Amino acid sequence: MSVQIGNIDLGEFPLLLAPMEDVSDPPFRYVCKQHGADMMYTEFISSEGLIRDAAKSRKKLDIFEYERPIGIQIFGSDIEHMREASEISSQAGPDLIDINYGCPVKNVACRGAGASLLQDIDKMVAMTKAVVEATHLPVTVKTAPGWDDNTKNVQEVAMRLQDVGIKALTIHGRTRAQMYKGSADWSLIREIKRNPQIQIPIFGNGDIDSPEKAAAWRLEYGVDGMMIGRAAIGYPWIFREIKHYFKTGEHRQTNFCRADRRLPYPPVKSIEWKGPKTGVFEMRRHYSNYFKGIDNFKEYRMKLVTAGTFEELEDILHEIEHNPRFENSVSAIEI
Repeated sequence: MSVQIGNIDLGEFPLLLAPMEDVSDPPFRYVCKQHGADMMYTEFISSEGLIRDAAKSRKKLDIFEYERPIGIQIFGSDIEHMREASEISSQAGPDLIDINYGCPVKNVACRGAGASLLQDIDKMVAMTKAVVEATHLPVTVKTAPGWDDNTKNVQEVAMRLQDVGIKALTIHGRTRAQMYKGSADWSLIREIKRNPQIQIPIFGNGDIDSPEKAAAWRLEYGVDGMMIGRAAIGYPWIFREIKHYFKTGEHRQTNFCRADRRLPYPPVKSIEWKGPKTGVFEMRRHYSNYFKGIDNFKEYRMKLVTAGTFEELEDILHEIEHNPRFENSVSAIEI
């Protein structure tokens, strides 16, 4: 049965690309879309920045037709400002608006936004209601189990936010106190999904880093879909590999610069969106990640991370492709 968010049909078991600051920009989203992401989100955007018309915040509103369905994620601590940010974001033409109630980083959570709202559920509900009423688009939420192990209140959050009109909920399995340490606990996610009063789709997030784990946790926790974040950095084809594993129980073999010559980090899109200097800097950062774990690769990694132009990057990749030393080790990496 297809998963629906409002009028958005995401298929039977959608895989979502998480909103990640300084990662989930249009060039990276393009790569993940090409490799099977069913829905994606912008980097999270400050409501204060949108209201002040800050250039960095406005730039994050850039979305493209090939990305659909795509959500714009906003965060903030002031209810009225979040309402205004919802209106501004809706004008950019996304398919939905997502609210960040999960970000644990200090400059967000300690300013009353992100995961901080888990300490004030009444305010969270009022803020969500204001955002829902300010847009014609479906509103979704991403959050955490709770502020810490003593205040895991996501059961109440799920019920109350559903009551004010959200259309889906993504839960990351770590509390704010955990930050990005330790293991994600999906047990509360499973409990919420099994609650017969919860009618909206529930997505799990946290520690999905392989096709085997995705398949096992799909069965164990019964979620409607999964959101993948950090695992996609340097491994953007994870979405396609998971889908292949779901269908066949086997790993999908990819080829390095042979059967499919598409670059995983599209140079034209990166340079167009960020300019030649920053665009190349971003590309070389991603390219160096693609070759993690390959023996005797230090020389080429240094070349990749110091290349100054796209032409230099192309030449380095050409060298790697034709170096017999890497013929077997890079057989599963697709450039």
